[in-house]
Amino acid sequence: MIKEALEYLLSLGNQKILEFNGEIFSNQQLYKVKEATPSAINVHSLSGLVEYLQSKFDGQGKLMVHVVSPTEVVAFSSFNRDYNRNQLIIAEALLPQFTFDRFYDSESFNIKLQSCFVPNEDRAIMLQVVGNIKEENVSTIGDDGVSQAVVAKTGVATVATVKVPNPVKLRPYRTFVEIEQPESEFIFRMRSGPDCALFEADGGAWKLEAMKRIKTYLEQKLSEEIASGNIVIIA
Repeated sequence: MIKEALEYLLSLGNQKILEFNGEIFSNQQLYKVKEATPSAINVHSLSGLVEYLQSKFDGQGKLMVHVVSPTEVVAFSSFNRDYNRNQLIIAEALLPQFTFDRFYDSESFNIKLQSCFVPNEDRAIMLQVVGNIKEENVSTIGDDGVSQAVVAKTGVATVATVKVPNPVKLRPYRTFVEIEQPESEFIFRMRSGPDCALFEADGGAWKLEAMKRIKTYLEQKLSEEIASGNIVIIA
């Protein structure tokens, strides 16, 4: 096959082909034309990915769905003659912007807590503390070197020293909205200003949990396709 192709190129002129000791040589560089692959469809939800796979719009055969990360899922076919896979659709989650390990002023932090986190008990406690701060100074209390306190409004007309909750369990929006957001621990720190920050404290375990939940969601929605052997899901 290769030799026939080289002989054809030789017939076009200026191309010198030499066979020596079982090897084929050329006086010019030759480039293999790779088999074309389709452009992937981009969606921003798991439901969009499921609807596409169920529609069989492109007449796709057996596919693998790979949960790449908490924010990305890719569906692709087996490799072609060049051992490249055809990526048919990519789902990337649209998430609100919150930067961990960064201090926000108390007003911005209050807004971020309400817009970027799922309501739970610890979020409510943090909102109560951050939303009622009366002085800009933050003090360290106790002998553990960790606990902090601020002067905050505690009643209609009273203020008192309030201990800053730490650590806290929160559920930020970090993966597709179709699944339940994983809860994990964070270190909540404040400094004079007052400024507030959250630091991740679970070693990234939430990512594995989120990917597991994405896989479970897809297995439930694509149960018929999986049972027929047309779709395989990995995470």
